[in-house]
Amino acid sequence: MNQDITVPPPSNSVHKPKLRPTLNSYFNKPTLFKAFFFCFLPFLISLFLIAYLNQSGKNSEMVLLAGFCNDSDIANVDSSESKSVPFQETRTGHACSTMGEPCISCTTFNILAPIYKRLDQQNQSVRESDFRAFWLARNKKIVNWLLYERSSIICLQEFWVGNEELVHMYEESLGAAGYDTFKLARTNNRGDGLLTAIHKEYFKVLNRRELFFNDFGDRVAQLLHVQSVAPFSINQNESVQQEIIIVNTHLLFPHDSSLSIVRLHQVYQILQYLEAYQRENKLSQMPVILCGDWNGSKRGHVYKFLRSQGFVSSYDIAHEYTDSDADAHKWVSHRNHRGNICGVDFIWLRNPHKSQKLLKISWAEAAFGIIKVNLTGLSHGLSFQETKDLWVQADADGNGVVDYEEFKRIWDATWLQHMDEDCSLEDSNEGIAEDDAIGFAVKKAVLFPHEVEKGIWPENYSLSDHARLTAVFSPVRLRCSKQSL
Repeated sequence: MNQDITVPPPSNSVHKPKLRPTLNSYFNKPTLFKAFFFCFLPFLISLFLIAYLNQSGKNSEMVLLAGFCNDSDIANVDSSESKSVPFQETRTGHACSTMGEPCISCTTFNILAPIYKRLDQQNQSVRESDFRAFWLARNKKIVNWLLYERSSIICLQEFWVGNEELVHMYEESLGAAGYDTFKLARTNNRGDGLLTAIHKEYFKVLNRRELFFNDFGDRVAQLLHVQSVAPFSINQNESVQQEIIIVNTHLLFPHDSSLSIVRLHQVYQILQYLEAYQRENKLSQMPVILCGDWNGSKRGHVYKFLRSQGFVSSYDIAHEYTDSDADAHKWVSHRNHRGNICGVDFIWLRNPHKSQKLLKISWAEAAFGIIKVNLTGLSHGLSFQETKDLWVQADADGNGVVDYEEFKRIWDATWLQHMDEDCSLEDSNEGIAEDDAIGFAVKKAVLFPHEVEKGIWPENYSLSDHARLTAVFSPVRLRCSKQSL
């Protein structure tokens, strides 16, 4: 039997370098590697494939979405938002001003409901609501910015009340940050609505009401009656727990000029409700803050109507803009689905005893103003009784006929001016008199992204089709010579 004989090399021979074993050498003999390769590796690969398939199912909507938006939009929903951070001082509560004086802050923001956000201009039926990953990422970023700014009052429009996951995310996040939240859906199951959040550190909610317009646009409004938790220090000797009425709303979009009367009537209903609420609850005069998307610019009838009722636009006051046409387009806050840009988001402020026309007179002027411009009659938005009331006001002598002089008075808008006594800031150190009241002064107001403050809509802004508006107010003492009812 032949046997292999191994002959050791001579001692003076040169040793060859030891070769590294190859993969084939391991396959030719039973080793632990072979067992790993054929047994454990397939098992690990199968686990990886299962995990990958599960994840790909979750991300399939992102793959579909990639056809409608570029990669940077998916990775960073709003790149312009990371450039700067507005209102860092609002995070410090009442002492939010750089001057160290007491103040409150208010943010209004139409966050664009996913059911309305179009992703493909060629196919208008493709909406963000069909792609969970995208609307979730965008709204998480909105929540993060709201929490960072930490405004005392937050008013959101186009809040997707029809989606439980999104509602839970906002309520849980804002609730954990110290906010009481109140949502209100539009009528007829439109899917979106309003969300108002009040920070418990600053305000206690005394009462709240819901207003349903029940008109052409299924619009609604929220009214919250709040009181400051900590007294506002007016000077070294005086402090008050101030009460405020806050309204959040989103008015009808005027798809054509005939609907302008509907939008105006929605504002009239809000102001009527305000008067009734204060009268029924025997409330003294207090500041009123109206927030929302008003779907009308400074040149519109709604703006002029609210100005006649003593309200001022916080942003315009802060930037010293007037009601003139020259200042009408200094800023924008919305790019609509038609591609038009305009300023439609406002935080309105009315202090106690502010000069104003009687509401019914002001409403009649505004309504007849729309008829004069459009010459379409009152085809939408007004009931028979409301139309009759307008006619009665136009018929000054009560003879049942609007004659030439009465018609001319309407056409020229020369109504009687029923004005209340105005108030001025009080600088004295005397105590608060019976007719004195506490109001607010606008300290600053900022729109974001900042380009809109120059009348420019940035193309890289995709957080919403509206800008975010935040205003800061500080309490002031007002001295008035006459009580307004």
